[in-house]
Amino acid sequence: MTEHLGGAVIPTGFDVPVEPLRRAAHYTGEPGCIADARAFASQFLQQLRTEWCASADGRADGELMLMVSELVTNADRHSNGPYILELEGTDAAVVVSVYDSSSALPRRFPKDPQRIGRHGLEIVHALASQVTVERVPVGKRVRAVFELRRD
Repeated sequence: MTEHLGGAVIPTGFDVPVEPLRRAAHYTGEPGCIADARAFASQFLQQLRTEWCASADGRADGELMLMVSELVTNADRHSNGPYILELEGTDAAVVVSVYDSSSALPRRFPKDPQRIGRHGLEIVHALASQVTVERVPVGKRVRAVFELRRD
């Protein structure tokens, strides 16, 4: 933002975007989709840092990639068709939504260190400040809010 005062241009602060940054990617379930989704999320976080001046703490990159990986892997394994990864972010948080064609809602199993597998939703709940699951006309949506900084 700038002010014009007597012909002089005086900077008064940063121009901050008003709308959250939003991106979506469609995946078919072919081999490599999960890695592509992780790369997509990494690029999104970098763009958020550039356009929103978002300052994420040191754990953000790895934990956001893990959360995206878990959500996309669940969609890949448990749906009968393509799925969509939607990211929405500001300088404070990234909302990760995954849409897939299965109407079966995911189950969060009790903690059990002896169990092999089925820890995905447990991991997502540990990383996210909020997780919601809902049926939508095409199947379901799993939505997780990831805070870029923890106090």
